[in-house]
Amino acid sequence: MEKTHHLPVLLKEVIEYLDCRPGQIYVDGTVGNGGHARAILEKSAPTGRLIGLDWDEEAIRRAQENLSAFGGRVNLFKKNFKDIKAVLKSISLEKVDGILLDLGVSTEQLEDPKRGFSFRWDGPLDMRMSQETKTTAQDFLKRCSESELREILWQYGEERWAKRISRAIVRQRQSRPIRTTRELAGVIEKSVPRHREKIHSATRTFQALRISVNEELSNLEAFLGQCEDLLNPGGRVNVISFHSLEDRIVKNYFRQWAKGEKDHFPLFRLLTPKPVGASPEEVLANPKARSAKLRAAERLSKNSKGG
Repeated sequence: MEKTHHLPVLLKEVIEYLDCRPGQIYVDGTVGNGGHARAILEKSAPTGRLIGLDWDEEAIRRAQENLSAFGGRVNLFKKNFKDIKAVLKSISLEKVDGILLDLGVSTEQLEDPKRGFSFRWDGPLDMRMSQETKTTAQDFLKRCSESELREILWQYGEERWAKRISRAIVRQRQSRPIRTTRELAGVIEKSVPRHREKIHSATRTFQALRISVNEELSNLEAFLGQCEDLLNPGGRVNVISFHSLEDRIVKNYFRQWAKGEKDHFPLFRLLTPKPVGASPEEVLANPKARSAKLRAAERLSKNSKGG
């Protein structure tokens, strides 16, 4: 099996909207291989700092290797981005000048059969972003009721065949546990009508299970709830999402920040009234960028008016 490497999406746009400068401090909450982080460090040279978080142990190891040339300008932590405030406090930082989240699953995660994120290869039904997460996708499917599973597939996967798929999964596990990615994909394929779609019939179910196992949406909300207190005036937050549920959460938070409360000035200025997508050239070079959406906002001073 030929492996490919993860390419950072919307890299030029991220650097533009973060407005990286020397002497400033940036947080990459999903540092992964360090592709975005490297560009941030290069743009903020020679004195810019980067704090990198990732709760995937293998990602942190790759980032350490790929960013080693930047020495003391980089601090990496095996932590979920929802823990951003605690991480900054642990190194005596209260405020930073830029924060980035790239919510996509990395190529390395998708293409490692042992991780169980993809049905393209047979592997254990795992799907955990962090090995410290107790519940695997297999565990989740064992204990989830049919009604709970149907709701998850509909809500998190926006799966039109949620009822049929959840019924088929429950029926299958009564005779034999579903242990691998290929087994699950097979159950799904048999349960839905054959129709011409661009994506595989198991895509939305795998997405929904991954979101549930890793509590991705609640982690995103916990992160966004801390952002307004962590940015210096003029500091910027960039979030790249890959499906409508994530983008909706980010959009609502950003709009709320920009609107402000009664008798109070807005906290943020929207830099992207509409989400920024990848250029046709980038999509051609990296098809996974096709669904990426970037939203950016700038922290205002307490006496500033939003624009």
